[in-house]
Order: sequence, then C-alpha cells, then structure tokens
Amino acid sequence: MSLAGRARERAIFTQVMTSTEAELVAVYGRRRVGKTYLIRELLDDAICFEMTGTYGASVRDQLANFAAALAVTRGVVREPPSSWRAAFEQLMAALKGRSTRKRVVFFDELPWLSSRRSGFLPAFEHFWNSWAVKQPDLVVVVCGSAAAWMIQQLLGARGGLHNRVTRRIRLSPFTLSETEQYFASRSMNLGRYQILELYAALGGVPYYLKQVERGDSAGVAIDRTCFAHDGALRDEFAKLYASLFEHSERHVRVVRALGAKPRGVARNELIAAAGLTSGGGASRVLDELEESGFLLRTPALGRPVKDAVIRLIDEYSLFYLRWIERHRGSADHVWINKRGSPAWRAWSGYAFEGICIKHIAPLKRALGIEAVETTESAWHHRPTDRDDRGAQVDLVIDRRDASTNLCEMKFSDGPFTIDRHYAAELRNKRDTFRRVTGSRKTLLVTMITTHGLRNNQYARELVDKSLTMDALFAS
Repeated sequence: MSLAGRARERAIFTQVMTSTEAELVAVYGRRRVGKTYLIRELLDDAICFEMTGTYGASVRDQLANFAAALAVTRGVVREPPSSWRAAFEQLMAALKGRSTRKRVVFFDELPWLSSRRSGFLPAFEHFWNSWAVKQPDLVVVVCGSAAAWMIQQLLGARGGLHNRVTRRIRLSPFTLSETEQYFASRSMNLGRYQILELYAALGGVPYYLKQVERGDSAGVAIDRTCFAHDGALRDEFAKLYASLFEHSERHVRVVRALGAKPRGVARNELIAAAGLTSGGGASRVLDELEESGFLLRTPALGRPVKDAVIRLIDEYSLFYLRWIERHRGSADHVWINKRGSPAWRAWSGYAFEGICIKHIAPLKRALGIEAVETTESAWHHRPTDRDDRGAQVDLVIDRRDASTNLCEMKFSDGPFTIDRHYAAELRNKRDTFRRVTGSRKTLLVTMITTHGLRNNQYARELVDKSLTMDALFAS
C-alpha cells in the first residue's frame, strides 16, 4: 500500500534530503496518526540507524536496545554502553566517514528515551552541537507522540538545543481528501457520503481508518470497531490522552466538558466546567490540547481574543463521549439500530459543522475566494429585551472584498429542504447580524450541505451560495 496524501510532508522531506547542510527534523503528532510510517516510507533506504524508545523502560534497558540497534548499523554486537554520553560516542564512531548522499539517523518516541534523570537530552544535545551539525550528509529525525514534551523540551528548548531544530512537522490526521485517497490506495470504493459518516465517527487518524475492511459499509465498520466487545477502538479513549500528556486527567476533564458542548464554549466557562483553576496550569492544558490538534479556538466576531469559542474538534473523542461510552453494555449492532434516530440526527449535525470548520481552505476554494484575505469566526446575539430575537451563526467568513459569508451547515441523507420555518430563521440570522454588527458589507447566506438544496422558493429567495460535501473533498 502506497503512502496516501501528505503532500506538504513529502515536500519538506524532499527539501531535507537535497539540503547541503546537516538537518535536525522534529516530527510530532497524536498517537496512531502515522508518524513512524511516514518517516520510514519517505526515507526508507537512507535510514542508517533507527531506535525506538520503550515506554516506562529503565535507562539500562533503553541502552541495551540502543546497542541492539547499533549492531544493525555496524554489523557487530557489543556490550551496551554505560551511559547515553557513551552511546552517542559509539554512534559517532559508527557514522564516521562522509557519504555521497544523505544518511538518516532516526530516534522514534524520543520522549520515552528521555525520562527523568536518564541523561539522554544533554547527551543528545552534545552529539548534535559538537559533531552532527558539522556533517552536511547527515539528517537526524526525532519523533514523538507526546506533543507537549516535544514542544517544551525540544522545539522550545532554552539551553543548547535552542533553535537547533531545522524543520518541524506536526503531523495531523488526514483531511477528507486524504482520507478518500487512503481508501482508494486500498482499492476500497467508498462513496463520499459513506466516507463522511466514517470521518464523523473516527476522524482522519490512519490507524482508525485502517480498521475499516473492504466490503464494509460505514455503519457496519463503526459497529464492529467501536461497539463490539473486541472492537479495536472501543477502549481507545482511555489510552489516547494518557499516552500524550503527563497528569492527563486534567486534559480528559477539559475534553469531557467540551464534549458536553459540541458547539464550543468560552474559556472561563470551560475552565469552570472542567474543575480547573484559572491561571498558568489551565492555560498550559488548553495550549497542549490545541497544539496536539484536539481543540480549536475560533474568534468571536467583534469580541476580544479572550472571548474566543473553544471547540473539541477530535471526531473520535466526540463520538466516544456521545455514543461509545453510553452504550458499552448494549446489545450488538448499536450503531446500525441508532442511525436515523433523533439523537443520531442531532449528533450528525454537530459533527458535520465541526468537519466544515476544520476544512476552511477547501471551502474557500469552492467559494472562489482562496486568494481573498479572510477571518473566520463564530457569532451569536442574545436577546436584550422581550421584543428582541437572538441569533447564531456558527461560521462567519469575513472578507476583505467587502463581503461576508454567513455559513449554515446541514447534514442530511438527501437534498436539504428549506421550509417556511427554517426560511424565517435564515432571515432572522441575516437581518439580526446586519442590525447588531452594523456591517455595511454584502451579506451572503451560504449553505453547506451533503447533497445540495431542494430547489424551492425559499432556496431561491434566501441562499446566495450553495455548496455540497464535494467541496470538502477538494485536495
């Protein structure tokens, strides 16, 4: 199976492998996102030394693993080194001599190698600064799932590794376009509606998508992987955050609080709901979750940055909290039986909104405004008196070309119908937005649906632009 998607990462590694200088590349991202596979697939024959850290292993065991990995490079088995300083001296000796092409040294799960009092990081720092940086044919790739550690200890280092990383890659889950490419690489001809349903439950994490078998419908795959007693993702939530963060119970509390508010909440409300205290500790938890790709801060139009709406955008976590956790003791075929229910329709609507918000770039391309400078935000207005009406727009695309898209996202299994009631709601959103914000820009009501709009008088009167789910799949 060939590597699907990852155009940006391919380009970065092409630059690395054609560079005339030594390169130190840091790759980080959540568990199961495909970091190791990406590196091995793209660098393959150029890797001359590879070692993977072992979670919770003693320094002695890690050094024994180092000796075994070095034996592959040298072809000679030797006693494990006594320290990481000695280990890197052995590595330098094994790598002596120039090559006509780039050679890659790959340390996988770096945070597990650099446990407290292990001495790994100072030894690595000395290895890079005293020797490796002077080797123009050398590429050192370090990789880790603990994004917070990678950022604080390596990318944000203040000592000898300060500003030493030459390239950084935060590997994110697949986009919808990459997910479609991934299934095509496995000769699985799933339609876009089926892919969208899978993505809403599993997100774009390659390992999760790998659980879908050829011939599965989305419903069957979700039932088997998430609800069956031996399902690969039934207990993934418990492992996910613990593998990424120290004191992960705080991160889980934030995720659970956001799971109860799928459209997002303000920072202070979130901190209170998660049982945290406002300050540096809470800020660090939120920053770590954001950097790891679990939450998104969306500015509130016309409000200070501190009033940004914070939203959980990890599809699997949302699905686990809303469905898997609540139906752990249920009979078989939970998902097949729930599809089409009111709870399913409400969840699918929120999930579709979140997916659209994560795919702003392809939406802008579909709207023909890719080159226009824009600001994306959420907006809501609470009634000020008995005669006032509230309104909410989940996605406002404010443009520098004197226009603003007021986006409505609707998930359905066929063309969406704007009826009299919803038409009145759309008018109120548009008119209230104009009145409250005082905007003089052209307001464009924009509908983003799965299968388009049913052509009726309300659609013709109110909708300025209509996109289908195909827009989200643009590469």
